[in-house]
Amino acid sequence: MLIIHPMTKPEHPFLPATRVALLLSCLLFSACSTTHLSRYTQEKDPFESYNRMAFSFNDSLDKAILKPVAQGYVKYMPQLGKMATENFFSNLDDVVVTFNDILQLKFKQAASDGSRVLFNTTFGVFGLINVTSRLPKHNEDFGQTLGYWGVPSGPYLVIPALGPSSLRDGTGMYGDSFVSVIGTTQHVPTRNSAYVVKGIVARASLLDNEKILENASIDRYSSLRDAYLMHRRSLVYDGNPPRQRYEDFDD
Repeated sequence: MLIIHPMTKPEHPFLPATRVALLLSCLLFSACSTTHLSRYTQEKDPFESYNRMAFSFNDSLDKAILKPVAQGYVKYMPQLGKMATENFFSNLDDVVVTFNDILQLKFKQAASDGSRVLFNTTFGVFGLINVTSRLPKHNEDFGQTLGYWGVPSGPYLVIPALGPSSLRDGTGMYGDSFVSVIGTTQHVPTRNSAYVVKGIVARASLLDNEKILENASIDRYSSLRDAYLMHRRSLVYDGNPPRQRYEDFDD
């Protein structure tokens, strides 16, 4: 199962395309440090038996439904339509990002991300057109905010139908739902439809990269777990995490 996690960032935690490269690099690094990293992740994965069952369920769901739908979206959706759809959900995500910028006291970044929302929503016709391409797009969510203020990640957790997470990130998803445009939409059919379309778009963004993930390790569960934990740690520290002292886990 590849689509799972957060915006996402998220309200709904599907991985956006901008995170795939970092995920892959983390995965390749983890393959080079198997002995030390496996000891580290074992302490982070006390629910491994349950997580593997949830992972298997998600993988079956992906193969039966999600991947075929994503492939159909890529094949039949016109390029202009795909671009507009991706821009729309990216703009909604920037609302959550701006909120978490403020909570992390990143006021300059919040001004930039808030400007993206303002101009893309107005001049970009509700976010369908990205008129702020010169402004950097950031990645912040409430799980990262909790990490910023020192809350540990807690146990690794695979959420059915959603994917890789942790106790902290799962709590963060719930927190983000209170400021997410989709999460606060009162009309249930509209809200659920938005989540479904957003998931399809996120899954489609991973189609070109999944072969690398599938061939990287015999045990895809462990590889994705290690990559997820490293990826989230990197996000909390804005891509510059302190050096991990793996020797602390030696016997």
